[in-house]
Amino acid sequence: MTGRRRIRSTFLPRHHRPVRALALAAGALAAGASLVTGCGVVPGTTGGSGDDPIKVMTWAPSDTEATNKPGMPAFAEAYARWINARGGLGGRKLTVLTCNDKNNGVGAAKCARRAVKEHVVAVVGSYSQYADSFFPPLEGAGIPYIGGYGVTNAEFTSPLSYPVNGGQPTLLAGLGKELARDCGDVTLVRPDTVAGDELPVLLDSGLTTGGHRAAADVRAADDASEYSAQSTKALAGSGSAAGSGSGKGKEGCVVPALGDRTSTFMDSFRRARAEYPRVRTAMAMGSVDQTEIDASGGASGPYEGSYITGWYPVASDARWDGMKKVIKEEAFDDNRIDSADAGVQTTWIAYTVFRKAVESLGGSEVTADSVRGTLNDGLSIPTNGLTPTLRWPRDTWNATNHLASIGFPRMVNANVTLQVVRRGRLTAAHEGFTDVTQTLRHADID
Repeated sequence: MTGRRRIRSTFLPRHHRPVRALALAAGALAAGASLVTGCGVVPGTTGGSGDDPIKVMTWAPSDTEATNKPGMPAFAEAYARWINARGGLGGRKLTVLTCNDKNNGVGAAKCARRAVKEHVVAVVGSYSQYADSFFPPLEGAGIPYIGGYGVTNAEFTSPLSYPVNGGQPTLLAGLGKELARDCGDVTLVRPDTVAGDELPVLLDSGLTTGGHRAAADVRAADDASEYSAQSTKALAGSGSAAGSGSGKGKEGCVVPALGDRTSTFMDSFRRARAEYPRVRTAMAMGSVDQTEIDASGGASGPYEGSYITGWYPVASDARWDGMKKVIKEEAFDDNRIDSADAGVQTTWIAYTVFRKAVESLGGSEVTADSVRGTLNDGLSIPTNGLTPTLRWPRDTWNATNHLASIGFPRMVNANVTLQVVRRGRLTAAHEGFTDVTQTLRHADID
């Protein structure tokens, strides 16, 4: 026993520890095709053959007072129009169903049950915080979940999950690793929730790896209309340039991790910071994007100079040209779709994975079972350098899987990028990816 705390979830409180989730995952994997839903749907029978359309689903929340990702299903529909105009997948039409999970468990469960009822062969490029609601129906029907946003730890434990990024764990660990070198005292502002309790663990894993002391922890309501008290506390804690260890003598750093409420925090922070010594801000992608930077004033706004960790290259990178072509040809006037949005980018990569999986079947029947099978057989999927080559081995507990021991057996991409806001634009702080596998392995998690 290490005595370390284990991360239960990134955003959403979970009611069991990952060790239990891993046991369930291993059991589900062993059970394989013996799983049967309460409705009598046998895994592998979803889908179709011959000239029938290949049917998938993409879901995400929209029109809610919390996190909204309308660009993900909108882009999925545009992708279907684009691929169908080019002959479809192996000569078969791609049909994309979309669903609004409404940012609650009931909505997530409804989306998943609809996916089962509609016999989709996969759920692709989706976002939901409610894994406890949507995974049971999918697992019962054997439907793979390809390229989820990485918002819950279940996406890194379920044997039917094929994540294309490392989720929030990699973003915060990578951010801490970078800040250890450049910051004095660091203060984290995060939700005062059970899920929020886990965020300091992730950030501190990177800080302590870099020889920096842990961040000060400032809690905040995740639905507040202003954050003046938290801003003042964060500035007071990080405004001293004294620092310690590798941070001694450097500017302090404030890390807001409030999701969609980060912009609200930054409004309060901008008003309060003039009375304190200069500090730098830093955050993980998902809390801010180029659209928010533009809306807040660009180069004259509060994000100028901020460090931001992401999963992928910056939106201006030429490697995104394929995605941008789809948007230009099929959704140019759809303002829900932003090529700089991490959700849209994740959806593009997820559909790249799905297309490669279908192509690898060589004209054979496309079902949930066959899609899972080809991915589980170790199919290697290049993504034009947007991620490392993706590959999910059937044996997620093999000796080379260094992340299984801490609760992430399905994580195959622990790379992050570091970006910085310069002249109001997100730009690469340095070239290439940073692999945080070792940082996570040595994190103080249990």
